[in-house]
Amino acid sequence: MSTIETHGAIEGVWRIESARLIAGLARIVRDVGIAEELAQDALVIALEKWPESGIPDNPGAWLMATAKHRALDHFRRNKLLERKHEELGRELKSQQESALANFEIPENREIEDDLLRLVFISCHPILSTDARVALTLRLLGGLTTAEIARAYLLPEPTIAQRIVRAKRTLSEAHVPFEVPAENERAARLSSVIEVIYLIFNEGYTATAGSDWMRPALCSDAVRLGRMLAELAPKEAEVHGLVALMEIQSSRFGARTTPSGEPILLLDQNRALWDHLLIRRGLAALARTQQLGAVGPYVLQAAIAACHAQAHTAEETDWAQIADLYSQLAALLPSPIVQLNRAVAVSMAHGPSAGLAMVDALSAEPALKNYHLLPAVRGDFLAKLGRFAEARDEFARGAALTQNAHEREFLFERARKADSGQL
Repeated sequence: MSTIETHGAIEGVWRIESARLIAGLARIVRDVGIAEELAQDALVIALEKWPESGIPDNPGAWLMATAKHRALDHFRRNKLLERKHEELGRELKSQQESALANFEIPENREIEDDLLRLVFISCHPILSTDARVALTLRLLGGLTTAEIARAYLLPEPTIAQRIVRAKRTLSEAHVPFEVPAENERAARLSSVIEVIYLIFNEGYTATAGSDWMRPALCSDAVRLGRMLAELAPKEAEVHGLVALMEIQSSRFGARTTPSGEPILLLDQNRALWDHLLIRRGLAALARTQQLGAVGPYVLQAAIAACHAQAHTAEETDWAQIADLYSQLAALLPSPIVQLNRAVAVSMAHGPSAGLAMVDALSAEPALKNYHLLPAVRGDFLAKLGRFAEARDEFARGAALTQNAHEREFLFERARKADSGQL
């Protein structure tokens, strides 16, 4: 294997193993920042040694063993925690460098416990939402600072500062490396779910830039969601989140033209949907029904399932979707939920019913600069034959979006409305 191929393989190993590695080290050193530094040190050593020696049979165990040696050096150098020094010394005493490839890995339960702790720490409420997203992608997604910056169209130093500040905040606050007590867990889990879905949404419909979708971000979010579902198997909302992301991800192949222009849901070629992802999503949704709890993500997954189970756009059960949105609005009062409900009502009961709901939302401060409000209103007006008004609404929506493809899409709808072609 060439050096380039080896480095590519190491990158793949890092994506898979980094979260487990950092989580296990954080349990030992009780500091996420130090744990990440030790993991990075192990990665550098792998990049130096593996092109010559080859990739070990158990690369994750090799990285963990190497990182533990670095941790021992760290404690010696800083004269910290004599107990930890002795603990690590005993653990590593019988390990020889030549036997690192066969280093015994921890039990799965221990790994899962470490990962669950890392999930909760990455999304600790002491951090801002932006910091939680950046730290989660870094520690659990295995993304580099540059990759996170590119994904969110932000300067790399901005992301680097967020991550550094987040780790410093956790360290200075002496946040314990543990799963929160049961009475705190629900709120913290909600934050974890929210962060993962924020990552997914940014990939599903990018808020800015030249790409309408960033599938790699969605893949990272889905992977994090699946991991969380394994770590919290009795939490219905976690399975609801996974179901929602799996089903929405199934549409990627049909959501854009070859040149990248958006294709609306009702116009998509459903033969291009990924039916394996749909089946996985439906299975996750069925799991929520076994658990018996219905929350916002379960309801959103049920809405996505209605679309996925309709073989054609005409077969979509819009009345059921409108009802699900009503339930969602009761649990999660939000103007955006109401806007989506208006679309479902318009499909079930006609554009006039939808327009009345949208007009009632026009004064909502949260939707003042939301480009989809005029876009949806323009669609209703076009269906009612009010093309001049529809043109103005589409143009207003185009002016509000920061995504280049979406802007051109709405301007094109404005042009078609102007000529009465919609």
